[in-house]
Amino acid sequence: MIYPINIIGSPVLRKVAEDIDQTYPNLHEFLENLKETMYETDGLGLAAPQVGKSVRIFVIDGSAIADDFPELADFKRTFINAHIVEKSEELQKASEGCLSIPGIHEEVDRHKKVRIQYRDENWQEQDETLEGMAAVILQHEYDHLDGILFTDKIAPLRKVLLKKKLERISKGDFEHRYKFKLGGK
Repeated sequence: MIYPINIIGSPVLRKVAEDIDQTYPNLHEFLENLKETMYETDGLGLAAPQVGKSVRIFVIDGSAIADDFPELADFKRTFINAHIVEKSEELQKASEGCLSIPGIHEEVDRHKKVRIQYRDENWQEQDETLEGMAAVILQHEYDHLDGILFTDKIAPLRKVLLKKKLERISKGDFEHRYKFKLGGK
């Protein structure tokens, strides 16, 4: 099942998501639908809040950009109850976009290295350190779990310049190629 994507302005995108336990209803079906939606929308990742569920789950598949970033060829993960436990002080700039903010791409500072603890789709505990573009993608999706959008992290002047465009997007005034939901409707 392909979920509609919640667009900037949807309250669920600003909530801090909650951990789940193994009894979360239809967890494996939800994970499969989340992945299917990510692939259908050509995303590198997709977080549960983007499809209206305020739970600490996201999926990533970086293989689509492996030509430019060969280290991402096998970077395909499911993150449940993810928590970043360490971040490097060193930052890197990366151009980011988001399915919940279509048509906008901006430079964002991200930690060059992060350590994350989570459960995988088999409910196995994982503790992983990621660097470079894998760390960028991870931090972008992880931010969704804390109610943060990548536009919150751009330079103040860029925010001012994008304000009207973001308002139009929140009202559905954008070119779209996938199903979406506005303002929690």
